[in-house]
Amino acid sequence: MAQYLVVIKLRANQFVGNIPLQLCNLPHLTILDLAENKLSGSIPHGLFNITPPDSVEVLPNEILKIFMKGREFDYRSFSRLLYSTGGVIDFSANSLSGEIPEELISNGQIQSLNLSRNYLTGKIPKEIGGMKVESLDLSYNKLSGEIPLTISNLSFLGYLNLSYNNFVGQIPLGTQIQTFDSWSFVGNSELCGDPLPNKCSKEEETHDSKLAEGDEDDGFLKSLYRGMGVGFAAGFWGACGSLFLIRAWRYKFFRWYDHLADQLYVAWALFFKSFS
Repeated sequence: MAQYLVVIKLRANQFVGNIPLQLCNLPHLTILDLAENKLSGSIPHGLFNITPPDSVEVLPNEILKIFMKGREFDYRSFSRLLYSTGGVIDFSANSLSGEIPEELISNGQIQSLNLSRNYLTGKIPKEIGGMKVESLDLSYNKLSGEIPLTISNLSFLGYLNLSYNNFVGQIPLGTQIQTFDSWSFVGNSELCGDPLPNKCSKEEETHDSKLAEGDEDDGFLKSLYRGMGVGFAAGFWGACGSLFLIRAWRYKFFRWYDHLADQLYVAWALFFKSFS
């Protein structure tokens, strides 16, 4: 019957050791709360590939308390929580280490992910852009590197906390990211850009930003040269076409051309005669 488990809430106990690999074999697991324990080791790969169950038995007066978006919520309708939202993972306030598994950070079924107050290392996987997460807390870890540009794709994000890590470089630009306060990024001494008060210098711009700017400049120059070429061709053939199609213009042109040739010939002859 364990394979039909939908909710596991073991918050604020004294559990030690690693997160059991058997949790990867629970296809209907939707809410997993192991926060405020003494768990260690790495986060298992292959965790949380959820498939909502066909039906859920819930006691009529049961209230489910879920901690996300920085505070605790009481859900009286458990079925609506399962089917109208995604899953919830809370591993905060443990002693977990290692890197964040790519398949976890890219899971499109997760609504809330809290891995704060651990000892996680490495970079945020760029696959984070594929999530539909509404609440993301990775604060108080040892994560490093640049914040991936793909984080700007999190259009559903309502709560973000990346504070007190070792992130560097510029905070990615995006309508959603810049709506958060600076406290979402504080405690990263080498991080710069809005909404932090310390601005990025040109030397601190990310490589991707430089490439985007270079591509924009190249596109502008190509459009400019293309327009100049089209304009020259149109003007040239417009003038030539007029000479060929309008007889009076053609006659005046050749008269002017013969007169100019005669003047040049006379000037050339007088010039050589002056040296003879």
